[in-house]
Amino acid sequence: MSDFPPPNNPPPIIAPQIDDPNDLPENAQDAPEPAPITEQEVGEYREQDRYLPIANVSRIMKNAVPPTAKIAKDAKECVQECVSEFISFITSEAAEKCQLEKRKTIGGEDILYAMVSLGFENYAETLKIHLAKLRQHQANAASNSKAAESSEGRADEE
Repeated sequence: MSDFPPPNNPPPIIAPQIDDPNDLPENAQDAPEPAPITEQEVGEYREQDRYLPIANVSRIMKNAVPPTAKIAKDAKECVQECVSEFISFITSEAAEKCQLEKRKTIGGEDILYAMVSLGFENYAETLKIHLAKLRQHQANAASNSKAAESSEGRADEE
């Protein structure tokens, strides 16, 4: 892609060494030993999952410039890496908050908290407005769906 180092490369998974086979739980000795994950496999898997699709990044960038403007491929790739790193940065902070609160799901409020705590208050305010609009839209869609089901049920009874 480019000369930038990949964000947050996870360390390879290494199984613990067991010196005495008698220390294994029952039936564990019969199980086949999993093949170790190579650095190449980690890199290949992470490469495709680490970044947002370039087409999405390109579309967003094109919407921000005049129609006659051109965007170089290396500029798209740079923004792709930066945006992906930014998402990882914010999500990591939100995940840490969830872990401290013994929760498994990161919610919109956790992302807002992370953005404020990392110094992105201006963006958090805008995101808070969009989150409220999204939730209102979801509530309206749910009530419309229930109303449609209710009216269908009455029509079937007649």
